[in-house]
Formats: sequence, C-alpha cells, structure tokens
Amino acid sequence: MGEAKIIDGEAIAAGLRRRIGEEAARLKARHDLTPGLAVVLVGDNPASRVYVRNKARRAEEAGMTSHDHHLPADVTEEALLSLVRGLGDDARVNGILVQLPLPPHIRAEAVHDAVDPAKDVDGFHGINAGRLVTGAADAMVPCTPLGCLMLLKHHLGELAGLKALVIGRSNIVGKPVAALLLAEHCTVTVAHSRTRDLAGECRRADIVVAAVGRARMVEGGWIKPGATVIDVGINHIEGGSGETRLAGDVDFAAAVKVAGAITPVPGGVGPMTIACLLRNTLVAACRQNGIEPPEI
Repeated sequence: MGEAKIIDGEAIAAGLRRRIGEEAARLKARHDLTPGLAVVLVGDNPASRVYVRNKARRAEEAGMTSHDHHLPADVTEEALLSLVRGLGDDARVNGILVQLPLPPHIRAEAVHDAVDPAKDVDGFHGINAGRLVTGAADAMVPCTPLGCLMLLKHHLGELAGLKALVIGRSNIVGKPVAALLLAEHCTVTVAHSRTRDLAGECRRADIVVAAVGRARMVEGGWIKPGATVIDVGINHIEGGSGETRLAGDVDFAAAVKVAGAITPVPGGVGPMTIACLLRNTLVAACRQNGIEPPEI
C-alpha cells in the first residue's frame, strides 16, 4: 500500500475564498450590501495577533469590510461586553468574532452569550449550539468543525454509513464535529481522556478527527488502513537549535503510510477555519437582510 493522499487544505480553502469573493461581489452589485466582519482582540498574545491580522486581510481580499478592535489585557469584562453588545447594534457589522484565548479575569461564556446569535459567526452562542445539535438549517456552525466537514466531503463525497471517531469533546471542535457527522448519517463515536482502548476505537473507524491538543498522540498503528484522517491539532514542539515547530495530534510520518488520506499540519484544517469564517459572515449578511444565502 502506498502513502496516503495529502488533503491540501490550502488549495481547498483558496477555492472557497474565491467563491466567497464572487458571491460578495454579486451581493454588492445586486443589493448594495457589503458584508462586515468585526474581530475583537484582547491583550497581546503573539499567535492571536497573527490570526487576527490574517482574518482581516482575507476579509478585505474577499470584498468585505473589516472592523478590528484591539483592547488591552486588563480591560474589564463589562467593558468588553459593552463593546460586543454595541457591535450587535452596528448595522455595518454582520459578523462578530472575539479572539480566544481571553485573559483569566474574563469569562468566555459571558462573552459568547453577549454576541448577537444572528452575528455569531464563530457559532459559540448557546442558541447556535442548540440549533446545530437539533439539526436546524439556520444554525451558525463553528468555523473549524465546518472546515473539517468540507475537507471530508471534498475527499470522500458521500459520508453516509461511514464509521467516524472524533477524539476530543470540546465545545469548540469535538462536539460540533460530532453533530455535523451525525447530520451526514455517519455512525459517530466521541472519544476522550477516559476512553478505554482508544487504539481499538481508531482501528474501527473509517474517519478519524483528532482534536485533543496532544502532539502526535494518535499513533500510525492505530489507524485503519485506508481511513481518512483529519488532524485539527496545532501543537508547538521543540525542534533543532532551540526552535519550535508545529505538530498535529497525529503522528503524521507513521499515519501517512497507513491512511487513505490525511491532512498535514500546518496546511490542512487551519486555512479552512478562516475561509469558513468568511463563509459564515457572508451567510449572516444575507440572512440579516432577507436575502437567500448562496450555496457555498
């Protein structure tokens, strides 16, 4: 058996961003509507600054307006909540994203709940989480899980009947991915830190989505031959000369010899997250203005 097909998230995301740009241009031409994305950054986390800068750049490339707000790390929770509520009332803003992580003195749950559900392009508000679980068509789906699903469908097409294992049960990735796969008629198992015989669960899965946050935890020998592996992990590990580099939750070098297809880290799920953020902003802008969202 040869090496697995590498699922090129960069290329797939580029195609999605191109389609979003085309739809945004049509929205402007037909309805004089330009989608607006507001991103709120609290503090000076270097990785967060890079993410926010990339999101703003991609939004502008897609023909959207970017409304960026950078607050100091010691901002009060009430001041942040006031800003978020104000963005909910701003007609120029169709999507609101508050960059994680937040400082310890700010409750992420309170911030998520302050976001207008109609502008919740992160999909973290309890209303959207409930809509997703119940299968509502108007649920705003979290960006990384949606990107995972798009990568799977791009490679496999029909997912119905496949056995899927989601490793990780976070509200941000694990649970939403499981809900999306159930909606595609997969047979879904969610594994976590107390799962017995995790290796055995992996070997029975046609699809493995690893989102646990532990570098190379999933061994190559755990993968069912021919399975499709989506690696959500972004872990910083020691490299040569004191440098750090990125590694996924899957031992890529070993898994690529067994899997049928696998996403790399970096270059797999990451680019899809930002592309899906733009997709959600476009959809939100349409819904807020009584326009049927495009199928993208």
